[in-house]
Amino acid sequence: MPEVGVGPAPHPWPEDPRLDPELLAGGDRRNVVDAYRYWRREAIVADLDLRRYPFEVAIENFGHDHNIGTVVRTANAFAAARVHIVGRRRWNRRGAMVTDRYQHLDHHADVDSLVRHAQQQGLIVVAVDNVPGSVRIETAVLPRDALLLFGSESQGLTPEAKAAAAMTVSIAQFGSTRSINAGVAAGIAMHAWIRQHADLAGSW
Repeated sequence: MPEVGVGPAPHPWPEDPRLDPELLAGGDRRNVVDAYRYWRREAIVADLDLRRYPFEVAIENFGHDHNIGTVVRTANAFAAARVHIVGRRRWNRRGAMVTDRYQHLDHHADVDSLVRHAQQQGLIVVAVDNVPGSVRIETAVLPRDALLLFGSESQGLTPEAKAAAAMTVSIAQFGSTRSINAGVAAGIAMHAWIRQHADLAGSW
């Protein structure tokens, strides 16, 4: 298998406080874009904080740790401001592929706590669920200051979460299954927001 990343940096090393001497000496094999090679983790987070988009993501009662990791990894890829986990606090972070180190994560014991955060930040809660009365995300106009809220793929969102949403969108499906993987659905919804609001010229 080809090695990922880069090896030790040639001397002389740049005088840049963002760079990590250990990575410069030993090489950088992390799952980061080339622009962040050799950077300290704190420096990467600080730079991302200058570029994050105003939408946030919340996941409620996900039954599979891998799906949580997938959502976190995708939120990082699309520079979401924050990811909120509602319900269970502990989860297996392997699915995030260490992107959770660079992504702001918050925990909420219940939906009420999440809603208070949304109100304080001026975010519009957008539920993503295939339920009657939902709007197709392919044609919906998503608010720029959105909190995209996802439920488990087995039970969907709780009644409390549905009641908290200002709008509900669904993803068009054409096969026999009732629902798609929750992590995949989150990626589709986040990309729909990106297509409408992001500066695509600023992508890596």
